[in-house]
Amino acid sequence: MGWRLGIDIGGTFTDFVLQKDDSSAVVVEKSLSTPDDRSQAVLDGIERLAAGEGLTVRELLQRLDALVHATTVGDNTLIEMSGAVTGLLTTDGFRDELELRRGFKEDIWDVRLEPPTPIVPRRRRLGVPERVLFDGSIREPLDEDAARRAISRLAAQGVESIAIATLFSFVNPVHEERLAELVREMLPTIPLSLSHRVMPKAPEFERTSTTVVNAYIGPRVSGYLELLGARLREAGLASDLLVMQSSGGVMTRRYLTEAPVRVLASGPAAGVIGSARFGRAKDEPDLLCVDMGGTSYDVSVVRNGTAPAQPGWNWHHRYVLGLPMVSVETLGAGGGSLCHVAGGRLAVGPASAGADPGPVCYGRGGKRPTVTDANLVLGLLSDDAEFAGGRFRLTRKGVHEAFREHVAGPLDCSVEEAAFDCWRVVNANMTQAVRRSTADKGTDPRGLAMLAYGGNGPVFAGVQAEELGIERVWVPRTSPAFSAVGTLAARPGLDEERSLLAPLAEAPVDRARELWSELAERALEFLGEAGQDPAEIRFRFQANVRYPGQNWSLAVEAQQTTGKPALDFVTDGLRAELVSRFHTLHREEYGHDRPTEPPELTGVRLQTWAPVPTPPLESGRTAPRSVAAASGHRPANLGRGFSQTPVHRGADLAPGHAVAGPAIIEERFTTIVVYPDWEATVDDAGDYQMRRA
Repeated sequence: MGWRLGIDIGGTFTDFVLQKDDSSAVVVEKSLSTPDDRSQAVLDGIERLAAGEGLTVRELLQRLDALVHATTVGDNTLIEMSGAVTGLLTTDGFRDELELRRGFKEDIWDVRLEPPTPIVPRRRRLGVPERVLFDGSIREPLDEDAARRAISRLAAQGVESIAIATLFSFVNPVHEERLAELVREMLPTIPLSLSHRVMPKAPEFERTSTTVVNAYIGPRVSGYLELLGARLREAGLASDLLVMQSSGGVMTRRYLTEAPVRVLASGPAAGVIGSARFGRAKDEPDLLCVDMGGTSYDVSVVRNGTAPAQPGWNWHHRYVLGLPMVSVETLGAGGGSLCHVAGGRLAVGPASAGADPGPVCYGRGGKRPTVTDANLVLGLLSDDAEFAGGRFRLTRKGVHEAFREHVAGPLDCSVEEAAFDCWRVVNANMTQAVRRSTADKGTDPRGLAMLAYGGNGPVFAGVQAEELGIERVWVPRTSPAFSAVGTLAARPGLDEERSLLAPLAEAPVDRARELWSELAERALEFLGEAGQDPAEIRFRFQANVRYPGQNWSLAVEAQQTTGKPALDFVTDGLRAELVSRFHTLHREEYGHDRPTEPPELTGVRLQTWAPVPTPPLESGRTAPRSVAAASGHRPANLGRGFSQTPVHRGADLAPGHAVAGPAIIEERFTTIVVYPDWEATVDDAGDYQMRRA
């Protein structure tokens, strides 16, 4: 096995994890993100890694068997609303589907909640006379003259990308294909997103929304990946760049160029994939995963050692995506979250100082106080120690003045009180996000262990666990770059679906076999391109089934195989087996079933993946327990007022060492706060476990 490099771009830092074939350890590195050209932060970090290994950048890249990358480019495009000027061609009479949103409103009780900014305003959503029926038959042929007029109208509005989504194109795409041909004739350089390729299944709103998001972010995501790939090849990378998907797998740039929307939330998804593997190694199959970085706070739940993936109804930045996504709830709370007073009320986030200028204490020109600045005032962070792996030291210059101007003055309190209140508010926001996320899933967080990662996750994890009633908190030694670890744990794979609407007991077996075969051939093609051995590829065939009248389907297992599948399991007898399995699964998921009601098939699904060598993890705590000696003390407020608090250097702690709270542990890229009445111990792998003392 050669070397493997995982990279995750965040809003403030870009994280790197290097896995070497000659070591059981991994190397962690960080570089400040470069919003104007995010590929530059990638190259900066690779240069630092190479220098640490005594290699040139070219020598390091040539040693890599794989470079896996998670990116926030698509997410930032949606957050900033900076995507391509997008137009939509759809069936006449259906152009307002995006604004109707199925009547969905995030908060039905908030009468002041503004609707999301439309990605495609109504003037650029144009209907074309045509109609394909549910069975694929053509009721009304495409009016090509009207189509040309619509394309001319979009051209006059300066569109840079076009989405095409017509009724039932996933059954018969002939009209979408012809519309695409007409666009290429009239606007040959405009990128196209066709719904039957981006999301070839029902329902209509979800398919249209997903296709429009794809068209909106596609040029920026594809342009970034092309630029990064070119710069890496020029620097010496011989292998293909692999990119993390929101579904939890990784795939080649060429595959993702077809549907760039698949990279949304790829960083948080990588963290959950890494969490699931960490939990299995530590015999903690049920985890509450919290990731607090510089810009956001991500919450997810791992059950039975598996990262959950929601196949359809995924609302992301207020836009629905109908593709599989690892379930993560994101809150605008991070180290860079701005602290301010609005209407006499203290608020923290969601706006962030980002990487440029960053918090005031970074000394890079920031003028408004942030959570990181509050942590410095409270003594949780220090301006005496190196920060971010030695990139720079924090500074107190301007921090007190910023708090005095923006928080302490308006609230008529001291700077220390203002910082502590900011600490309390951001913690309350995050704790409430956990409660909301777990309650939605019917999960009691008290039955979970917490896994905290991200540069700021371990600072707040202990106090959140206390408030949530959680007994155990894990902090991996790689927590500052844990999502980058997750990219290395993620397997190359595809997760795709095709629609097939029929009563399950009467479903056309030949058509199901044909669709599964088509998906299998695509998987073999793209995984082969990624360098995977066809004999080792794992295939998981599923059928999407529901009771008549239900909105959502359940994925019912049909068969799992390794190597190119023969599909000999697709027989008439499979239908009865799927019916029985669906009733059982429905009872397990929802607590009831209707065995006398014949279910219906809505489509077929195929998940494929290939094995990869993953970063090693140790599970035991066999080292003899010993109390660790502090390297120093400093005044800090860990929720009970300022006191002289022991400070430990993470580099001095070995397996078996125990640190009793209140205490602070300074690692190279993060700080772990051990709150009063808690104790942290180091296990054989160098990972921390915190328990109530």
